[in-house]
Amino acid sequence: MSVVRPHSTDQKLFVLALRTGRLANRLVLFANFIAFAEEHGHRLSNVTFHSYAHLFETTRRDIYCRYPVAKRRSLFDLLPGAASVIRKTRIFYHATRAACVTNERFHFFGRRVTTLLEIEGREVTLLDDPAIHETIAAAKTVFTYGWRFRAPDAVQKHAETIRAFFRPIEVVEKNSRETTDRLRQQANIVVGVHVRRGDYRGWKEGRFFFEVSRYAAWMREMAAQFPGGKVSFFVSSDEPRSRDEFGDLPVEIGLGPPVNDLWTLAQCDFIFGPPSTFSQWASFYGKVPLLHLCGNDDRIEVGKFRVSFFEEIP
Repeated sequence: MSVVRPHSTDQKLFVLALRTGRLANRLVLFANFIAFAEEHGHRLSNVTFHSYAHLFETTRRDIYCRYPVAKRRSLFDLLPGAASVIRKTRIFYHATRAACVTNERFHFFGRRVTTLLEIEGREVTLLDDPAIHETIAAAKTVFTYGWRFRAPDAVQKHAETIRAFFRPIEVVEKNSRETTDRLRQQANIVVGVHVRRGDYRGWKEGRFFFEVSRYAAWMREMAAQFPGGKVSFFVSSDEPRSRDEFGDLPVEIGLGPPVNDLWTLAQCDFIFGPPSTFSQWASFYGKVPLLHLCGNDDRIEVGKFRVSFFEEIP
């Protein structure tokens, strides 16, 4: 079914110009700008997504990673091997970032092209903030440079459009579906557990770095929330894990790559783990209630789980 986009007499092209973190960070930022573009009838190009473009049905066919999906493929996409070389060398990204930074410093292009920065001193820069609209009012092309841009209301409103845009390639869907199918053979509730440890040892002074034994205890708390039910667990970890670490709990360990784990989490019934865009994206894409655990003393309660629309920045 086709979606009628809002008519805009002031259509702008937003160009994302800053690479931010890994897969989930880039998905979350991309999704927020798609929501904003859909809400206001703008267009979007995101070459910062090149590292992961091959994993999605829309972006793998478009070297510019455009939204809405382009009706015609570009010459670079049609020339054999050209798109692959561009993505590997990141030449489009480097050119875009240079143009963005240069425009911010020297304003070569006048008011028709502007660089949008995060609002200083704010945890979140809402794209519908009046200050943002004032900044971009006269522009036709808007370079965006930052990570903390969000549009949670628009994300919730246009959630299905965003999910459709980010449909993964068939092999990712197949692998994640097979994993959850195995878990559902032995349980009627599948819980995704995001064990994030590798880079969390030092991030924020290790605030969200939890021992594996603590994750196992939380899993037992989760199972206890469903007396009489059968609960199994999918564990996504950024370190090698063993089933033995979780005792007699019915567990399947994600074997990677990360995109497979991400979409497997999205097919679970609940997800919990430390604050992370990884679990946020899985929650949003799969409409799966999520609970972020922020300390060793946090307790598992089903009533606290909520589907994420990226309202918070981990």
